[in-house]
Amino acid sequence: MQIETIKTLLNEALPLDELIVTGDGSHFQVIAVGECFDGVSRVKKQQMVYQPLNSVIADGSLHALSIKTFTPDQWRRERLFNQPGS
Repeated sequence: MQIETIKTLLNEALPLDELIVTGDGSHFQVIAVGECFDGVSRVKKQQMVYQPLNSVIADGSLHALSIKTFTPDQWRRERLFNQPGS
């Protein structure tokens, strides 16, 4: 699985302002930022990110996924604490 594949699938499905994907092999971390997460429960946010990736999860290309979601306002406050590798 390639990072660019994950980015493409998520950007095509969700109106995101920013998307950071890190990882390799079949284990990845996603930070997704968009107004689409405003007022949405944590579970629903996770579902919104998993849904476009269902096919690559089902075929085993993507095995483990860590997801963090933010609205743009939340991201402005949290970005220093949530950069990849932190």
